Amino acid sequence: AWDDWHHCNGNTYGTWLRGDPRGWRARHHREHVVGDYKNPPPKGMYDELHRRSKALMQRAPVRLSSEARIVVRDVMVESLLRDGIELAALCVDDHHFHILARFPDRDPRRWIGMAKRRSARELSKRGLAPLGGVWAKRFRALPINDRDHARNTFRYILGHARTGAAVWRPRRTAQPDAV
Repeated sequence: AWDDWHHCNGNTYGTWLRGDPRGWRARHHREHVVGDYKNPPPKGMYDELHRRSKALMQRAPVRLSSEARIVVRDVMVESLLRDGIELAALCVDDHHFHILARFPDRDPRRWIGMAKRRSARELSKRGLAPLGGVWAKRFRALPINDRDHARNTFRYILGHARTGAAVWRPRRTAQPDAV
């Protein structure tokens, strides 16, 4: 990763399943899957797999209310900053989050995992989350390649405010100098 920066994103439980018509990926690309979110697979190609995935769910998909998004944003920001992670941008909408951060130990899974856990506990404590958990099991941690990639990711994350996401960015600059 360029200068230890990563773009991390994850979903709430049940909002992106195997066979999803928007496109999907098998874990570790163990199976070849036609299409992706930018170029979805042909209509109907994975309908049976998607139906099976839905049937296997233990509970309803989790959607975050506006209030819950703010709580998650605040708890994740506090968690990452308290753990010494340099944070450039973060957003949370009704079904997923995006984070641009620097992980000097090159282990985003550890730190984001703790932030997810802390946010889920806070939502449960406030009665804003269903029983059984908020987040899907895994999330994506994409290494940033260079300064342009970091800037584009920063703008992309902040752009989620237009669709109702709770967004955070440092107050010190319009765009992080380090990114």
